[in-house]
Amino acid sequence: MTFEEYQEEAKKTALYPATYRLLYPTLGLAGEAGELANKVKKVLRDQDGQLTPEVREALLAELGDVLWYVAQVATDLAANLKDVAEANLAKLRSRKHRGQLQGSGDNR
Repeated sequence: MTFEEYQEEAKKTALYPATYRLLYPTLGLAGEAGELANKVKKVLRDQDGQLTPEVREALLAELGDVLWYVAQVATDLAANLKDVAEANLAKLRSRKHRGQLQGSGDNR
């Protein structure tokens, strides 16, 4: 499946009011990312960092929810998810080439 195919299929399940365009999926993205982080935290706390097959599947399910919201944010910004991914990789390649992968700040 391509990014375009995923984005088109995901869009078919986006059932939020147009008045909340961008806001709704951005808040959902934050919530799902938090759920993913919380599950990882519990792996550290309760399982000494060891993933069971069940926990791995739960993490992948949360990651899928994160992906859905990323796709909706891109859609609501009238952006193609493929273009977003390509731009991100270009930015990271540039940082690597300039020795700026580490550090902080968006414009490094």
